[in-house]
Amino acid sequence: MGEGQIQTIFRENHEALEVFPGFFASFDWKSLSDQLNWKQNEIRMFGRMYPEPRLTAWYGLPYTYSGIHWPEQEMTSELQLLRREIERITHFSFNSVLANCYRSGNDSMGWHRDNEPEMDQSLIASVSFGSERRFLIREKKGTRKFEVPLGNGTLLLMHHMQEGWEHSIPKTAKEKGVRVNLTFRRIVLPEADQ
Repeated sequence: MGEGQIQTIFRENHEALEVFPGFFASFDWKSLSDQLNWKQNEIRMFGRMYPEPRLTAWYGLPYTYSGIHWPEQEMTSELQLLRREIERITHFSFNSVLANCYRSGNDSMGWHRDNEPEMDQSLIASVSFGSERRFLIREKKGTRKFEVPLGNGTLLLMHHMQEGWEHSIPKTAKEKGVRVNLTFRRIVLPEADQ
């Protein structure tokens, strides 16, 4: 772990987008993926329910997004190993992770922000394994946009990017294998719940 150099894609004031290609390239992600409790949830769009175009799993404190509620669940030992390594280089503590499985180029994630009120938006760390996919990020109230290829083992860091920026993983007609993405977050529960 830890190969390659970190690259700054964007930095302005407290906002920054950094990528570390191949940081976890030697990690046995297939073994990790086999142990995760993958689900295909339904989400509401335009007044109708649709299956999410990906599989997901949640580990950490209770969390809700797009009407999907995840109860508290302890991280696996492999997730904890990855978390500790990310915390070592970022000096930021994470207590939860959303796992995403893109089974082919047909699986995707539309434009969104990870800005739920219980989430500390200071830093989200994203690790990609398997097939390379395009990560798109655009300014919510502006014209700037970036495209970052996320290959196997790539670590992506989004510092304070959830308020003013949106991101997505678009569909592709190209033949793509499985991609597993782990987004490490810090959830802050109200004091009464802790």
